[in-house]
Amino acid sequence: MAQDTSTANAWKVLRRFLVGILFVLLLGLFLLSRIDNPRAERFRMALVDRFFPSFEWALVPVTSMTRMVSDFQSYTRVYEQNQELRGELQRMKGWREAALQLEQKNAQLLALNNVKLNPRLAFITGEVMTDSGSPFSQSALVNIGRQDGVRDGSAAVDGLGLVGRIAGVGEVTSRILFLSDVSSSVPVVIVPSGRRAIVRGDNSIVPPLDFLDSEAGVQAGSRVITSGDGGVFPADILIGQVAIDPRGHFRVRLAADYENLEFIRVLKVTPREDIGGPGEIIGITEGGEE
Repeated sequence: MAQDTSTANAWKVLRRFLVGILFVLLLGLFLLSRIDNPRAERFRMALVDRFFPSFEWALVPVTSMTRMVSDFQSYTRVYEQNQELRGELQRMKGWREAALQLEQKNAQLLALNNVKLNPRLAFITGEVMTDSGSPFSQSALVNIGRQDGVRDGSAAVDGLGLVGRIAGVGEVTSRILFLSDVSSSVPVVIVPSGRRAIVRGDNSIVPPLDFLDSEAGVQAGSRVITSGDGGVFPADILIGQVAIDPRGHFRVRLAADYENLEFIRVLKVTPREDIGGPGEIIGITEGGEE
């Protein structure tokens, strides 16, 4: 028992001695690194030349870890730049569509003179909120309603194209029925062929084209716009582009960005002014004679 106690005491003394030597060694290295003297600098370089090659194996994990951290930071920067480029590309698509529409309208106006543009179209912007449940599978709520001039059936668009129509109006909120919902059907025109069809929702972002009057001139990439038939939607609102599925059926790749809907515009159409009488006809007298 006494032998075990003496052995334990001996180990304690040895540990204290080794810790003391290590402390003195580290303190000496610290002081050596802080001395600003040519002799100390030569001594430091001699130590580095003598011991550094022997510790290259110990620096391998540190070097590998440093490289991994650097690669991860580079990947993070690339990811952030990719997200910025995606957002910029989305905005550029919106500008491209606006430019195409302006180019078409400009080409029409060049052939006319003193044309008064349609003053009946206006819009109001609202923020898309979380849907609280509805009879539709593809819909959303927006924070504008009847007091803002929103009417049932009004068209809703984002910066890229038609999102859907208003399918329920409250005083301060409204519900938007997306084009992708199975309850949605929109008459459209395919540009430039002029073929007419109906975009019918099927709960996907690539709904089918139904009742296509003719496939002549219809090809993938053709623009699909509203026709204005039925009076629900104004004409010439972009819906998307024609796509062909593996079975050869025509579908529409919707232009609206449903995954990032934050703000939408609800179009407000001012009713036409009724004309009560036939007016005066030049050259006709009350008796019916010229």
